[in-house]
Amino acid sequence: MIDTSDFRNGMSIELDGDIFTIVEFQHVKPGKGGAFVRTKLKNIKTSATLDKTFRPGEKIEQAFLERKPMSYPNSADGNHFSMDMESFEQIGLPAAVLGDSAKYLKENTEVQMLMHGEKIIGADVPFFMELEVTETDPAIRGDTASGGSKSATLETGAVVSVPLFINVGDRVKVDTRTNQYLERAK
Repeated sequence: MIDTSDFRNGMSIELDGDIFTIVEFQHVKPGKGGAFVRTKLKNIKTSATLDKTFRPGEKIEQAFLERKPMSYPNSADGNHFSMDMESFEQIGLPAAVLGDSAKYLKENTEVQMLMHGEKIIGADVPFFMELEVTETDPAIRGDTASGGSKSATLETGAVVSVPLFINVGDRVKVDTRTNQYLERAK
């Protein structure tokens, strides 16, 4: 159990049967009334944010999360598989554990699995991935001056908006957190 005075950004706590990460917190002492701690929490499983107020000195259960590097070998039938880099054991994961970021994973990508006890509850996919464009409309001469964009399908099946000069076979760098094209990869 931890006290509200022990709160730190990035700390994980258990609340109402779910695990939350403290995004930000603030000790507030208004001129009238008692002090309180205002927090912004992020649910590990759903990525939803929650604003919650605690009384000073309130006890909360701390969640101890372990980050374990695993390799992402493949997926099949809605399940994703990851391999422990030490024991080479393959573990099947439901799609909900990886969330939307699974659409950027390709074979042999290293993923940080979030474990609570022996159970995998989430995954941290690399923030940036370099992927090959497999399908996009060809650029039309004269359109490049307009600074427009078009959609492109990447080798993993993800669809992102890219500049008009990107063609099939080009490698692009994508931010997996925002689903945005960053630059052409070299």
